[in-house]
Amino acid sequence: MKRSWEIIKKMGLGAIPILQLRESLFQESKLTQNYLILSLGSCLIATLGLIINSAAVIIGAMIIAPLMLPLRGFSFATLEGDIELLRRSFNAIFIGTFLSIFCSWVVGLIVSIPEFGEEILSRTQPTLIDLLIAIFAGGISGYAKIRPSVGDAIPGTAIAVALMPPICVVGLALAQGEWEIASGAGLLYLTNLIGINLACVIIYFLGGYAKSNELARSLSWGVSLILIMLLAIPLGISFWQLISKAKIHDSIEQILVTRSLVNRRDVKVFNVSINWGKHPPVVLVKVRSVYPIEPDEVKIVETRLKNELEHSFKVIFEVTPTQIIKTSDQDK
Repeated sequence: MKRSWEIIKKMGLGAIPILQLRESLFQESKLTQNYLILSLGSCLIATLGLIINSAAVIIGAMIIAPLMLPLRGFSFATLEGDIELLRRSFNAIFIGTFLSIFCSWVVGLIVSIPEFGEEILSRTQPTLIDLLIAIFAGGISGYAKIRPSVGDAIPGTAIAVALMPPICVVGLALAQGEWEIASGAGLLYLTNLIGINLACVIIYFLGGYAKSNELARSLSWGVSLILIMLLAIPLGISFWQLISKAKIHDSIEQILVTRSLVNRRDVKVFNVSINWGKHPPVVLVKVRSVYPIEPDEVKIVETRLKNELEHSFKVIFEVTPTQIIKTSDQDK
């Protein structure tokens, strides 16, 4: 085991001395005015982007969010057993998180969103895929830290792992009393934190920065792996539910396109979406039609879906009127 450790040390990924790395991480983990202003600014931008359902605005907020910086220091501190760096980085992460939740909560109270958009709802059901994204993004961020020659990959990894938006969703959901949405977004944020931490620990270990003390290494690995295993259960369940919903969505789309309203040749389905947050789930069907669709016809579709899928759905048709225009008899 000792020989293997020496080989890892000799062939490590590290490009800067350990003291230089620690000093850099120590400075990044400071709770400075710049850190607080960037956290506040990115939170407000992300919150407003979530409210107007704008992916471009949210991406802009991700780029300036500084939460990744103390998180890299936290990972190094857990591996090295550095209490001072651990305390400093934890304080920065905690205060940045609390400040962001509080600010988004205040904005949520002021704006009072009547209905959450897709950008908010998409961050309330984390899966194992989100954990993998966090691990890969965290690994790249850690590698960029110990290899300055490759450039700082913080902006790209910040966009990939998206630490700030889930926190803002938590605040917005709490402001509206949506505890289920808040807990889902909170789980996504926790998933990102743990995934990034584990990935950075691995990179620092392979870089040869870990102490040779077996207890320090076993504690660091042990805590990270236990948290990952605990997360794997709800994330695995959520991933299975996501796959199931995707299959149901595909089945509904096939039923609506091929078999519903078979006597209505003028009806053309061009989009089907499902709001799983309602009970029963609401199926919004966007169609083009020459003639209006009657409530009795909608009831027939709901009954057909219930019989074939053994699940109740509320169906709403959004109809775009179309016209049939032909040449006049005189032109023939």
